Amino acid sequence: MGVVAALAAEARALGPSMPRAGIPPLSELAWVGDGALLAVSGIGLEAAQSAARALLDAGASALMTFGMAGGLDPTLKAGTVVLPRELISEAGTHWLASSPWRERVAAEVSPLRAVSEGNLLTVARAIDSPADKAAAFLETGAVAADMESAAVAEIAGRHQLPFIAVRVIVDTAADQLPRAVVNASRAGKVHIGRLAAGLAAAPGDIAALFRLAQRYRIALHSLKAIGSHLS
Repeated sequence: MGVVAALAAEARALGPSMPRAGIPPLSELAWVGDGALLAVSGIGLEAAQSAARALLDAGASALMTFGMAGGLDPTLKAGTVVLPRELISEAGTHWLASSPWRERVAAEVSPLRAVSEGNLLTVARAIDSPADKAAAFLETGAVAADMESAAVAEIAGRHQLPFIAVRVIVDTAADQLPRAVVNASRAGKVHIGRLAAGLAAAPGDIAALFRLAQRYRIALHSLKAIGSHLS
């Protein structure tokens, strides 16, 4: 199994072998769990596709994305696990997740955390406002959004390989993402300097950032709780 995680912080929930700082080159894939091969891609569609290709070149015969997502369904709380039946691109293309694999994972993690099996939307830019999240939910029916999964599902589909996404809600449908966070995350990772500069320019975002940090801790705790159950 090949696993794509956007950030090293997400990847470390699968095992202690990941470095504690930085994103390693894709040539440095890591073995985690029971024979799973992990690539830390960075944020975004192109980065995720490159990671998926690297995993296939290394011999992976099934692909998974693992990490956090933003909530679109207003009933989903931070920490809820999303195991989507379908992946949706911004262009409206749908890919089916592997039902047997997804159901096995759901059976493992549902005693540990609340699970949603609603669809997952993949976007090029974070959906940052409650109004935009509500519009995306109404238009697509997706319960959550991320920035990598549909891109990896497309690669798996081209090669006729099983695919699932395992995502945990961080920001809820009612949460406004601070503009400083969105701008600091555009180039494939979170740039602390840009984040600090953004907060200095918009100090009103600080309260929203603290709220997001609380959500992040909840989501990361969920990722760690389920990380060993993803066979």
